[in-house]
Amino acid sequence: MEKRTGQRSYDSLRRRAQAHQTRAAIADAARRLFVARGWAATTVREVAREAGVSVPTVYAAYRNKKGLIQALADAADLSADLPRMLDELEDSAEPERHLAAMAAYDRRLFERSGDLIALIREAGRGEPDLAAFYRSGRREADRTRVQVFSSWPPGTLRDGLDVPTAVDVYAALCNIDVYTTLTLERDWPPQRVEHWWSEALARELLNR
Repeated sequence: MEKRTGQRSYDSLRRRAQAHQTRAAIADAARRLFVARGWAATTVREVAREAGVSVPTVYAAYRNKKGLIQALADAADLSADLPRMLDELEDSAEPERHLAAMAAYDRRLFERSGDLIALIREAGRGEPDLAAFYRSGRREADRTRVQVFSSWPPGTLRDGLDVPTAVDVYAALCNIDVYTTLTLERDWPPQRVEHWWSEALARELLNR
């Protein structure tokens, strides 16, 4: 009896593992197709074929294409190691180190998922729901910066800068377009972009 109970337990774990593998295979297939063909040109049926699963399996796992985009965006945050940035922000009270932690996170995000971010932004030009999703992501990033900048003692920001303007300056420097220009057109390694961002942010935002 104990052996049969243990076997049933292992069978349950195996089904869960297989379900995770299936979801991962679908997400990987969707990302490849979305990036290669574009959002509008990719169908759920093609995603299913690329992943080697049935169309109902895709719908059961992610509901629709927008559910796939949400899952891919969530995975992008994980791949950029969001918990690492949060730990670095909490482990120091120095504004320079806060800026370096945020710049490092943005570098990792753009390095590993820049193609996906560009895809969502471009697809949003014709898909209001995706446009709203992209704006929501930008607002979430801004909220993090507001929280960090607001935690600094008075006088930390350069004279004449308030928190909203500091957030705008950050967004003007650290974005997917600047990253793409420097890495693809100017052949900068990603780590060089991160280092330049850290120095430029400190120079533009902090009182010296």
